[in-house]
Amino acid sequence: QVQLLESGGGLVQAGGSLRLSCAASGRTLSKNAMGWFRQAPGKEREFVAAISWGGVDTNFIDSVKGRFTISRDNAKNTVYLQMNSMKPEDTAVYYCAADRGYGSSRSTPSGRYDYQYWGQGTQVIVSS
Repeated sequence: QVQLLESGGGLVQAGGSLRLSCAASGRTLSKNAMGWFRQAPGKEREFVAAISWGGVDTNFIDSVKGRFTISRDNAKNTVYLQMNSMKPEDTAVYYCAADRGYGSSRSTPSGRYDYQYWGQGTQVIVSS
């Protein structure tokens, strides 16, 4: 059984940075694309970023482009989300997810239902 555990959330001032980590256990996810989603109160869960299992291709929602980066360390079975120049609208619970493992090495899915495994989430609050 795959388990994903997010960490690194917290309270940060606008303009600040946070780095989220997602550690996988149960089996290697080296052939799974990995993604980050977020859900703000009263809103739908939305795609934030994804990285291909090849580790080269990335995909971001427009509102975080240029501010967030995603990376992975397959040796550690861990994916990261570096968030810079943070804004109050980035406030949400952030979820890590692993896709179903059927895509190419360059696949960076953005659909919620493309993902099979989910973490429990980590809260991020950006104060103005």
